[in-house]
Amino acid sequence: MSEAAPKSLTLALWAVNLARPLNGIGAWAAAVEARMRTAKEAGADLLVMPEYMSEQWLSFAPQGLTAREEIPWMAEQAEAALAAVADLPAKYDMALLAGTMPVQVESPPDLGSPYLNRAHLLLPDGRLVRQDKLCLTPGEKDPEAWHLNTGDRLEVVEWKGMRLATLICLDVEMPALSSLLAPERPDVILVPSMTAKLSGYSRVFGCAKARAIELQAAVAAVGVIGAASTNKPRETNTSGCSVFLPCEESLGFVGVHDEIPPADSAEDAGPMLIARDVPLAEIRRLRAGAAEVWPGVWAADHVTVRRA
Repeated sequence: MSEAAPKSLTLALWAVNLARPLNGIGAWAAAVEARMRTAKEAGADLLVMPEYMSEQWLSFAPQGLTAREEIPWMAEQAEAALAAVADLPAKYDMALLAGTMPVQVESPPDLGSPYLNRAHLLLPDGRLVRQDKLCLTPGEKDPEAWHLNTGDRLEVVEWKGMRLATLICLDVEMPALSSLLAPERPDVILVPSMTAKLSGYSRVFGCAKARAIELQAAVAAVGVIGAASTNKPRETNTSGCSVFLPCEESLGFVGVHDEIPPADSAEDAGPMLIARDVPLAEIRRLRAGAAEVWPGVWAADHVTVRRA
């Protein structure tokens, strides 16, 4: 890395309350800017928003959209939404992971759906890093529901001397992706998520903590809360915000830097966690050989499976 890595990083994680109605993309962008302003005043370097925060847009969608029509409609709003927040990272000199939103691709893969669930990391230097979800839930694959397609590339970005990667919700539960990422030695993993039940939250956040241990990295996970305000009942969502660290003595033993517990509703725009001074330099020191028992990037190539 050409730029000296910072000793620490302050993260802002916003668990967006989907139930708060909007009257257009302009209102959404204004809410994002308000959160960025607050986060910047608190010293944050990066604001992380959740997976499918775009579902909040359904509060101003045409009435009567079917489940199959929701993804195409949200994808139609995506370009305007990104344009509306594109200048904010430079304005506030902080990065923005603008959650995930559906996008339409020009050449759909063989499986059929032309839509992907894509995260967008906007950096103050003008770069836009796109990460597509790599492992889909049954609902995301259902032709009668949201019907998306999978990405095929895991992006690692260098920024301010750090390596960052994004694992979207179910992706963080996949050990195969963690093994693929391990040789890249990421410093920070961002995990935008959407989980309906406490069980889903527990899976995603539990696996996020596991990734912090096995990758010797900081892992920041955040999800949406509640359900979009529409003219038909919707499944609510349960989540919170957490920043996980390796479970090491010098990092406080338990692997949790800071957190807001899960909830299924909120009174305002949703809680925002300011996780101050995530100790990146100490994590790097541990990853370089000072960890208690961590063996480094470890492969099981020498191990065979025998059925007894």
